[in-house]
Amino acid sequence: MEITKVTLRPVAMNKVCAIASIVIQDSFVVHDLRVVNGDKGLFVAMPSRKLPNGDFRDICHPINTDARNEIQRAVLEQFAEEGGVEAFASAADSFGN
Repeated sequence: MEITKVTLRPVAMNKVCAIASIVIQDSFVVHDLRVVNGDKGLFVAMPSRKLPNGDFRDICHPINTDARNEIQRAVLEQFAEEGGVEAFASAADSFGN
């Protein structure tokens, strides 16, 4: 699997720093991945929806560790290239998110 494009949008929602979209092999796009600054560092959370009972369920997710690692690597690499936590926090503040 090859991640051919990553786009990021700054947000300020609790520990979420950015919302990402990825393109897989120039053929399939996944929107609304979240870059989260958690207690153990940055990680990428899959798109999810809230169920009527209040729980959240992933809309899509990788089915093996290699795919999950590739998605996380590509998104966090792009996040770092664009300035990381500080840059995205500053951008989110300036947009009023």
